[in-house]
Amino acid sequence: MKKKTNKKRSELLELVQTALFSFVFVFLLTTFIIKPVRVYGSSMYPTLHDGDTGFSYIISMTIGGIERFDIVVAKMPDSSEYLVKRVIGLPNEKICYQEDHLYIDDQLINEDFFDIEYINDYDKRKLFTSNIGCIVLKEDEYFLLGDNRPYSTDSRYYGTFNKDQIVSKGVFVVWPFDEFGVK
Repeated sequence: MKKKTNKKRSELLELVQTALFSFVFVFLLTTFIIKPVRVYGSSMYPTLHDGDTGFSYIISMTIGGIERFDIVVAKMPDSSEYLVKRVIGLPNEKICYQEDHLYIDDQLINEDFFDIEYINDYDKRKLFTSNIGCIVLKEDEYFLLGDNRPYSTDSRYYGTFNKDQIVSKGVFVVWPFDEFGVK
């Protein structure tokens, strides 16, 4: 009888240890290495689609920093929501959009990540990227936009984002399988 009790205790202890180890492992993984991501809406279409699910890299942002045109995950101020957007403007830059052209510090910048076919299908009577007057970013500000500019709620609505609001960069889609890979 004593052997059965000891065996049950041993199994229970092993189960508790495994659960505790798993919790600590997942906590450390999602705090320092990767962040689970699910895309809601069409603001990043056609790069990312509604329902795309995967991971974003916390560690690569920590090590490599944030560069222009990186896809990032940013935490909304005063909310538990996150946005997936593209970095357009970096700290201390002057950003202007005029007739769908991006100017940074008065220099024309090519946004070569766009799906030209998708943009060309957009209603030619309207601008794909609304004219955004000129915005001068401060030392710790980033200007984020969705790739589907007419249908994106981004820095044009929320304002700029601080570096501490950007939690990870890049997206590796694991679901659906036909979208599998790095974006």
